[in-house]
This record gives sequence, structure tokens and C-alpha cells, in this order.
Amino acid sequence: MGLQAGRAVSLSVILLFTALAGCTGLASTTPIAEITADRTSINLGESVNFDARSSSTPSPTIIDEYVWNFGDGEQKTTSTGIAFHTFTQAGNHDVEVVVFNDRGESDRASITVFVNSPPTIIIDKPGYVRTNQSATIDASASFDSEGGGIEFIWDLDLGFDRNGDGDPTNDADSTSSSVQVMYANSGNQTGSLTIVDDNGATSTEIWSLMVVSRMFNVVWEEQQVTYEWSGYTEQGESTTHEHIPGQIGSRTNGARIMQVNATLVLDRDLLPIQWPEDNFTLRLNIPMTGWTTSAQTSQDNVTLNATVSIDRGGLNPWPESDYTVSADSSDSLEQSLLNEAGARFGQGEWIWVITADECDPDILIDEVDPDSGNDWTLTIDYTILIPRVSEVTT
Repeated sequence: MGLQAGRAVSLSVILLFTALAGCTGLASTTPIAEITADRTSINLGESVNFDARSSSTPSPTIIDEYVWNFGDGEQKTTSTGIAFHTFTQAGNHDVEVVVFNDRGESDRASITVFVNSPPTIIIDKPGYVRTNQSATIDASASFDSEGGGIEFIWDLDLGFDRNGDGDPTNDADSTSSSVQVMYANSGNQTGSLTIVDDNGATSTEIWSLMVVSRMFNVVWEEQQVTYEWSGYTEQGESTTHEHIPGQIGSRTNGARIMQVNATLVLDRDLLPIQWPEDNFTLRLNIPMTGWTTSAQTSQDNVTLNATVSIDRGGLNPWPESDYTVSADSSDSLEQSLLNEAGARFGQGEWIWVITADECDPDILIDEVDPDSGNDWTLTIDYTILIPRVSEVTT
């Protein structure tokens, strides 16, 4: 072959290679893909913004399509180089973008996003607990799937706003892995546990604990209580005594009052037989009950001292003698027994007033009465019932 013919063959080969290169994408018009993300470590359920606008393609071609594969089975196609995606599966996800130009040529780039899973909550608690009984709620078996550390935040009562911020469901009553709880009232008590892992992912679980009442045996103990006062009252004057017959220890209404018998006795001062007798009035007022009554002295026999009595029985109904009842505590049960409707007669203060209405002369000496008043003794006997409560063990 001659020199002229050889040059013609070489030129033909170069032209063929150039044509083939344009068809296979090996020419300089092939795009170059690039991808970035606003963050590459997130918690489950969060979103990531991706940007492939730095991708390029040589002139005269242009990029007209971006195909996104988010590594969790989800894909998206956009005409612009930005996309966002919410990840609902934990783990490492290789996010890829394929960039196409208007000649159908493409390039791809990828970036890895780590999706942190929330911690797993495991709570161990009893099936029920009695009122005022301690119980353990244990979450120490809870864990972080990635092996990181976790923090505990307990709200032990979703109905009570302990921190006073207006939201009763966000209190931090304890930060231990287990807590001791005790409730004074029966019913379904509800709380929550929030666990935070080292990446800030949180899990919250609402838990409930059934609080049941305790069982008590009730026996009413009958007692006789006596009060006695003595004094001297001048004619036209009064003497007052106030007391609370139902007070037992520090408890004001610690007994149910069933009966009262009060007797006022006047002394015979100077003569074995005094005539006429002095006249006294005994008055009783119970403000909380609204009962007021009075009586005047009388003398059926001139040889006896003048007396006056106020007697009343059946002040309250007699309860059963021995029975079992459920209650949250012995104190609350005693209070409910003593404040039972229709059985509160005589509660509070009793006010006794002794008035010397008329003290007649004992001996008329120059019209001078040597004793213008009288000595007296007031004796009050009460029959009361005191509830004795003992817990029944089961």
C-alpha cells in the first residue's frame, strides 16, 4: 500500500472511532454526578435533605433528570438536583443519585446515612399493689439496639403536675432504672417512662398499676365517759363549761356518741330544811348538731337537794357489732365510719350553761341573805362507741 493510501485508511479509522464513542457514552459529554446531605446521622423517623446540584455535564449537553434511590426500597425522580426523604427503617442506608443528561448519558454518586433506632423499653411490674404498700417498677432490662448508653425519665403520676408547668405528663420524678411507688388511693394509677439513648433518640411507654383497697375488720367498743364540775354561782349569774365528749386523743371526732345523762345538784347550805329552794336552770347547746335544750331545778321531797336532769338516748344508730369492710387505709376507714351520714349527732363542742335564776334567803336576819348564791355539782355521763379497726391479712 502506498503512503497516500495509508493516510486515507488511518483517517477512516479515526472517524469511525469518534462516531462509535458518541454512541457508547465514552465521549467527553458524559455527566459527572455529585451528592451531599445536610446530615448523615439521624434518628428513626427524621428527614434528610440531599443535594446533587453540583453535578455537571459538558456543553452542549444539559442535565435534565435525577433518579434517587434511598437505600430502603424507596425511589424518586426529580428534574432538579434536590430531594428530601424520611427514613422509617434503622441502619446504614446507601443513598444514590443517577444523573442523566439530554443525550441519555449518565453518572452516579452515593452517600451513606446512618439511621439510629430508638431504645427498647422493657418494664417489669406487679399485677397489682395494695394501698399504702410499696411496689417496684423495674426497667433495667431496657436497652439501645446500637449498644449505646440510655437515660431514664419517670413520671409516676400522669394526673398530677409536680413541676407546676401546666403539663402533668412531663414530670421527671426519677431518673433511676427502677423506682419504688406507693399510692394512698385505690384505682388505676398511670405513669410514663421515657428512655433517651446516646444519639438523642427517645422511646416513651405509658404504664398502669392497679391499686386495690385493703380489708379491715371493724369492732365497735362501748365506753362510759364521765365529766364532773363543781362551782358556786351567784343569783342572776351564769357559769359555762365547754368540752368535746367525742374527742379521743388528738382526734376531735373520735367516737360516736350514743347517750347522755346530765344531773345538776344544788347544795343545801345552812338549814336541814330550806324553803323555798333556790332555782337554777341547766342549758345545753351543741352548735354543730343544732340541738338546744334546758331544764329547771325541782324538789320532789323537801328533805332532798334540788336537782335538774337532761337525759337523751338514741342519739345515733347502733352499728353492726363485728364486720369486714374494704378501705384504702385504717385512718380513712375510721373517718368514714365516724362521719357516716345520719350518725354524726353530737359531734363537736358541747356548751353547758348553769344559771342561778333565784336564790331565796337562807335565814332572814335583818333582811340580809347570808348566801345569795348556791354551790352545785354537775355530773355528765356519756355512752360512746369507738371503732377499733384491724387489717385482715390475705
